Amino acid sequence: MAIIAHLLSTTCSLDVSSSNKLHFKSINQCSTPIPTSFNMGISFLPLKNLSLQSKRSAKYVIRTSVVSMSQKAKTHNDSGSQQTADGASSRKKVMVIGGDGYCGWATALHLSNKGYEVAIVDNLIRRLFDDQLGLDSLTPISSIHNRTRRWKSLTGKDIQLFVGDICEFDFLAEAFKSFQPDAVVHFGEQRSAPYSMIDRSRAVYTQHNNVIGTLNVLFAIKEFREECHLVKLGTMGEYGTPNIDIEEGYITITHNGRKDTLPYPKQASSFYHLSKVHDSHNIAFTCKAWGIRATDLNQGVVYGVRTDETAMHEELVNRLDYDAVFGTALNRFCVQAAVGHPLTVYGKGGQTRGYLDIRDTVQCVEIAIANPAQPGEFRVFNQFTEQFSVNTLAALVTKAGEKLGLEVKTISVPNPRVEAEEHYYNAKHTKLIELGLQPHLLSDSLLDSLLNFAVQFKDRVDAKQIMPSVSWKKIGVKPRTVAA
Repeated sequence: MAIIAHLLSTTCSLDVSSSNKLHFKSINQCSTPIPTSFNMGISFLPLKNLSLQSKRSAKYVIRTSVVSMSQKAKTHNDSGSQQTADGASSRKKVMVIGGDGYCGWATALHLSNKGYEVAIVDNLIRRLFDDQLGLDSLTPISSIHNRTRRWKSLTGKDIQLFVGDICEFDFLAEAFKSFQPDAVVHFGEQRSAPYSMIDRSRAVYTQHNNVIGTLNVLFAIKEFREECHLVKLGTMGEYGTPNIDIEEGYITITHNGRKDTLPYPKQASSFYHLSKVHDSHNIAFTCKAWGIRATDLNQGVVYGVRTDETAMHEELVNRLDYDAVFGTALNRFCVQAAVGHPLTVYGKGGQTRGYLDIRDTVQCVEIAIANPAQPGEFRVFNQFTEQFSVNTLAALVTKAGEKLGLEVKTISVPNPRVEAEEHYYNAKHTKLIELGLQPHLLSDSLLDSLLNFAVQFKDRVDAKQIMPSVSWKKIGVKPRTVAA
């Protein structure tokens, strides 16, 4: 008890690993305010009363209960195993950065269930965004500590936790040296275009967090795990909406009689998308210069909430965002239909994008890990299964809702974004299929399931968060909230 009392009085940041070690180091604060309390097993307590400006550079005392995690999982299947030099079988280690988020949590559970040894690295800031903006998941989600404990109790499998910010390289370096990953799945970025367009501070945060965090991951691989395979979640939004077919990462062109294969031109449409373009360039350069192996998964718009693993217990349920800042189109439409709110089509509704079920997100990541890139190779997979316009999605949800007895209407609202509302769109997506992806295509039964899920939790919907509140043209200097 004396040791624990001493640790809890130390000014520090915390990393909890399954070896029951607590790693402490000072916190380097970013410009985003940190709340004085999380209801997630960790509290950040200021040393004394400070002004907001002072708090940004202050150290914090962390109060936490010691999380006891047991030895390695007793049972697993063979998907995550690999052969050692002496021919013995060992489990491949995968670090999931951003493993507390929408795609990251589902992926971490899926990989653990497939026999990989998994560690989650996350600073839990996605939960803070909800607190700052007055938003909430449609589904009640447990703390990351309760989630991983429940997973352990149900499956016997450990998921290690490293709680901290990858923009702090010392923290990330210690996580790498402790866990020694064979693959890193990088979801650890601010992933909302509207969030990046709220105000100057969010635009700066998005670019700093995403670009610097990814650079730190690249340097950590170079210094500590040079054979590690980086699986980076990019976005189809990097390409924009060109009037030609979108290839998978590269395009072969002939110009003035000469021919070359070059990275496909990028036309980002927000400060978020611009950060992802910069990530891609940095990763491509380090593959060439340092011999890093990397797969860039340019993901389309994800829908759905259930995977085999998240459906196992209510404490494993994934988050589902329906608001206009973090909610994606199909998820938002299903929630709107469930509560009787007209479906909000932005502008003319001809905006067409690639879409995929969250079950295919986790499947694509697993395929990329099982079929790693070669040293020095920067490969790009377009990760989606179908293409839909916003109008098509609205029509599909309307039809599915009527079958369930819901009266579904559609309205056109002024488009808060700067984008083409009618355009050509044809993106290639064959590489993951060739590697074995078996897609879950959008069907009537899937829409029925998603609508029923939305109806189940409709009492948690805050209708004031449905309409768009972030304008690309009205982004300003002063920090503001989008909460009503």
